Amino acid sequence: MATHTLEAIDLSRLFGANHAVKNVSFHLNKGEVLGFLGPNGAGKSTTMRMLTGNLAPTEGAIRICGVDIIDKPKEAKGNIGYLPEMRPLYKEFTVDEFLTIAARFHKVDSRKIRKSVEAAKDKCGLGHMSKRLIENLSNGYQQRVGIAQAIIHEPEIVILDEPTVGLDPIQIREIRKLIKDIGKKHSVILSTHILPEVEMVCDRVQIIDKGSLVFHGSIDDLKQQRKGNKLLVGLSKPPSIKEISLIDGVTLVEKVEHGMFRIHFKGTYIPAEEIVTISIKKGWGLFHVAPDITSLEDIFVQLTQLTSK
Repeated sequence: MATHTLEAIDLSRLFGANHAVKNVSFHLNKGEVLGFLGPNGAGKSTTMRMLTGNLAPTEGAIRICGVDIIDKPKEAKGNIGYLPEMRPLYKEFTVDEFLTIAARFHKVDSRKIRKSVEAAKDKCGLGHMSKRLIENLSNGYQQRVGIAQAIIHEPEIVILDEPTVGLDPIQIREIRKLIKDIGKKHSVILSTHILPEVEMVCDRVQIIDKGSLVFHGSIDDLKQQRKGNKLLVGLSKPPSIKEISLIDGVTLVEKVEHGMFRIHFKGTYIPAEEIVTISIKKGWGLFHVAPDITSLEDIFVQLTQLTSK
């Protein structure tokens, strides 16, 4: 039995002399939601096309539930459910009609099609929309239909490409909840450019830029990177920067504004207690001390800028 539901091994893709994807490797576990981010032109779409079997890699291998997608494409792709950014809906059909067609496309046993349609509708909150024409549904419900067709054959892996683009805030919240629910049973790859979405929905995240992975880790790893080694400290009667720098563990002090200082420290040692003690003892008027959290956007920019240096 395969350890991982998906394995990408040293994936590369050339378009002429252009290396769109370079030696990308990662894996996906059952019951896990993996966020896949990257700026435009980073190689994200090319990677997604290779993972779904729509584009062959120039080098490397893709295994779906242990099956090589090049050697046995039908068997491998039978374990994948896919919702591209341009959702593949026949809008002149009702929800039931379309999902029945989708079940047939995915080779669901004819005796189980009705049950599969009902199960997919139930998971996606579409039970009361069964007889409605898809073209008359809201944008959010059309997206639910798109997700329902991706899971109707109970695939091990569900790949969703920008599933919340163009939705209003309420629809976005509902689709994110649906993705988390799907991730309890299936392995999910969520391609998105919305950074907070990754933190809210995903278990792990990877960021691709210029064809190479620049970050691959858990959400906790990402949060730790955001925290970094900095404190934001507010002093109403601050001493000189030099005097603050003498506190044990402090490596750099930056003056921000309105009595605020950004204090860098070494390793995992956090000198917050020392700062509080010394501030009280010397009357520096401490009014704020907290980790200096780097925004997700800044982390993203820092990581992607590394590849251009």
